[in-house]
Amino acid sequence: MDIDLDYERPNVETIKCVVVGDNAVGKTRLICARACNATLTQYQLLATHVPTVWAIDQYRVCQEVLERSRDVVDEVSVSLRLWDTFGDHHKDRRFAYGRSDVVVLCFSLANPYSLRHVKTMWLPEIKHFCPRTPVVLVGCQLDLRYADLDAVNRARRPLAKPIKPTDILSPEIGHEVAKELGIPYYETSVVAQFGVKDVFDNAIRAALISRRHLQFWKSHLKKVQRPLLQAPFLPPKPPPPIIQLPDPPQNSGQGPAALFSTPLCADVMFQLQDGQKIFAHKVYLATACSKFYDLFTLELILLDVEGEKQEPTEHDLFRVSSEAVAGPSWTRSMMADCNHEALIGQLGNPPCSFRTCGDVDAAPVGEISPLGWGRKLEEWGRGFIDVQMNIVEDPVTQRKRPMLVVRMDSFIQVEPLRAVLEYLYTGHLNQCRAELMQIATIAEALEVFDLRMMVSNLLNKEGFMNPEITKAFHVRRANRIRECLNRGLFSDVLFTVDDGSVPAHKPLLIASCDWMVALFRGSFRESFTPGVSLPGTSSSCLRAVLEYLYLGHFCPGPQLGSMELLVLSNRLCLPHLQALTEQHTVDELLACYVQGMDIDGQVLVYLEIAQFHNAKQLADWCLHYICTNYNAVCRKFPREMKYMSPENKSHFERFRWPPVWYLKEEDRYLRCKKEREKEEELIRKQHSKNKWCFWRPSSSSIS
Repeated sequence: MDIDLDYERPNVETIKCVVVGDNAVGKTRLICARACNATLTQYQLLATHVPTVWAIDQYRVCQEVLERSRDVVDEVSVSLRLWDTFGDHHKDRRFAYGRSDVVVLCFSLANPYSLRHVKTMWLPEIKHFCPRTPVVLVGCQLDLRYADLDAVNRARRPLAKPIKPTDILSPEIGHEVAKELGIPYYETSVVAQFGVKDVFDNAIRAALISRRHLQFWKSHLKKVQRPLLQAPFLPPKPPPPIIQLPDPPQNSGQGPAALFSTPLCADVMFQLQDGQKIFAHKVYLATACSKFYDLFTLELILLDVEGEKQEPTEHDLFRVSSEAVAGPSWTRSMMADCNHEALIGQLGNPPCSFRTCGDVDAAPVGEISPLGWGRKLEEWGRGFIDVQMNIVEDPVTQRKRPMLVVRMDSFIQVEPLRAVLEYLYTGHLNQCRAELMQIATIAEALEVFDLRMMVSNLLNKEGFMNPEITKAFHVRRANRIRECLNRGLFSDVLFTVDDGSVPAHKPLLIASCDWMVALFRGSFRESFTPGVSLPGTSSSCLRAVLEYLYLGHFCPGPQLGSMELLVLSNRLCLPHLQALTEQHTVDELLACYVQGMDIDGQVLVYLEIAQFHNAKQLADWCLHYICTNYNAVCRKFPREMKYMSPENKSHFERFRWPPVWYLKEEDRYLRCKKEREKEEELIRKQHSKNKWCFWRPSSSSIS
C-alpha cells in the first residue's frame, strides 16, 4: 500500500492537518476519534492517559485508517492526513509544520493554562514556521464542563492535579480568544462524540479556501464554503436519583429473642413449683400458640383467700364501677405508688377476661384486672394449676404492678419451658437449653404442635424439613398479629392521635423500634402510663406505621398521606420506613406526571417538607426535578423560587438543565447565524448582478 496514491489521484485534494497543543489536552484522542473511530468512556480516558503521539505511518499500514481519511466536503474529494505532535514546549516541531495546509490548535476546557499558552506560545510558533497556514482553535474535553468533578477526580490517575469548578472554561472565553486571534473556534468531546467531524470538516474548508486563493484555476474549489458555525452542545439530561433502601431495621439488641431474655413490659409470669419464675408477653404467646390464646381469653372469677369461688357483693360492684371511671389515673397511681391497700380495694371488679380493648367484651385500655381475680386450671389443660392477677415486681424496671401469674405443674421444668417459650417468640428451636425429649413433652402439653414436629424431625434425622415448618409458623403468626392489630386484642398501650385513638402492643413495638425502647424503658411518663399522645398525626398513618413495625410490611392505602407518614417515620427514627415512603411518594409523582398532571407546585411543597424532616433522598429527587424543569417552574411559581433558601438557589444555579452556559451559547449561535445569513444573502445579490456582462451600476447605486 502506497501512501502517495492519493497525491496522484486527479481532483482529490490531499490536506495535511497538524494538531498541536499542550500535553494532556486531548490531541491524540481527538485524532484517534477521527482516524480510527475510537471511542472511550470518560473514566477510561482519565485513568489510562499516557503521553503518546499518533504515528503518521498508520496511513501506510492500516487500510481502515486510509479509507477513513477520504471524505467529501462541499463536493470536493479530499484525503486528510493528520499529524500528531508532542505537547512539550521545548520540542522541535519544524518537521511537522513543513508543507502543512491547516493547523488545529487544541486546548483543554478544564485547564485555563492551556488556553493561556495558545496566545503566549503556540500561536507565535505557528506564525513563525508557517505564517500563511490557516489555524483552527479547538477546545477539547467538553464533557468535563457538565461532569461530576468529584467522581472525575476520584477516577483520575494518582498524583494528578484535581480539577476545580473554577478551572472549567465557559464558551464565551473561547470565543473571545478566537475573535482576538481572528480564527474560527470549535469545541469537541471524544466521550460524547460531539464536534469531531465539525472540527476536521471545517479545518478542511479553511485549507481549501487558502488553497483556492493560491490555485485560482481549480474550478472545483469554487463551491467551498468558509468554516461554518458550530451549534452548541446540549449536555445530556441528568438521570433522576434512585431511592436507595437501607437495610431493614436492626435495633439495639431488642429483637424477639432479646426481649424474651430481658422481658421489658412483661405482662405474664410463669411460676414453677421449684419457685423459679419466667416472665413473658401475652401477645407473643397468644399469636404463636392457640393454647395460650385460649388461656388469655378465659373469663375470670372472684376468688377468696383460699382460692375458692366467691360472689361479689353489690357494694363491691358499685365501688368498682365507680372507680373504673378513673381508669388510667387509677392505674398510674397504683403503679407509681404501689399502694397495696388501694389494690386490695379493687377486689370487687366484675368478671372480665385477659383481653384488653378492641374486642366486643373487652375492657378499656388501662383497666387492669385487680388482685383476687383468677381461675383454676387443673381440668382446663395439662401442665397448668391456676391463673391469678397478682402484684409482681417488674424484672426490668423494678416497679411493682399487676401481672398475670400462671402456676405450672411439677413436671414442667424451667429450661425446657424456656426453650418452648423462646420458640414461640422467635420460631427457632434452641437445642442448647434442654434435651429434645423434655422439650417435646412440654410442647405436647402446651399443644405447640409445630415444635413437637420439629423435635421429631431432629430425632429422626430429618431436620431438613424444619425450615418449611418455620416458614409456615411465621406466616400464621403474621396473620394473627394482623388480627390483634385490627381488633386491639392483648393491647397494653393506647396512642391518642388527632382523629381518635389506636391501641397497640408494647412488646411488639419494643422489639422493632429503638424509639419505643427508650420511650417505655426510660424514666419518661409514658413508661408507666397506659396512654401515649402523638399529636400531628392521624389514625390511618399510625396504623400504617404499626403494621410496618409488627409485620415488616409497608402497605400504603388511598387515605394515607405520604408527607404525614414521612414526618412520623422521621419522628420515630425509622430510616427504612422513611426510604419506603420516599419511594412511594416518588412513584406517585411520576404516575401523575405520566398522566399529564402538573406536579410542579406539589414538588415545591414536598421539597420543603423533605428538607425539614431529613428525607434527603426525596429532597434530592425534588431538587433534580426542579433543576431539569427550572424555566417552567420559575414561570409558574416566581415568588416561591425567589424565597428559596440560599443553599437551594446555589444548587439550582449549579445543576439546572439546560445549563446557563448552553442558553447563552445558543443565543450567541442564533444571533451569529442570522448575521451570517444576511452576509451571504448580500454576497449572493452582488454575484447575481455581476453575472450580466453589460450591466453597469446606476448613478444612484454609485452615490
